[in-house]
Amino acid sequence: MLQPKYPDNPTPPPVHTHTPTDPAPVRRGLPSLSVDQKTVAAVLVGGVVLTALLAAVAVTAVSVAIAAVVLRSLLREHNRR
Repeated sequence: MLQPKYPDNPTPPPVHTHTPTDPAPVRRGLPSLSVDQKTVAAVLVGGVVLTALLAAVAVTAVSVAIAAVVLRSLLREHNRR
């Protein structure tokens, strides 16, 4: 009852008979890059240094925020007295 009904003789898809007048464009590959070990080492060292600087900035920001909260709480306690 709920099964789909398929046609007895399905029509075949149309055949593409047009032939292109121009040949397909030739795709060029990417130019080859010569990367030596010194370049790889320099990139890795630069990445490590930048990561360390980012971590230092993050730790500094967290410590400054904690110090600000502590000072605010101390000043609030001092002003209440």
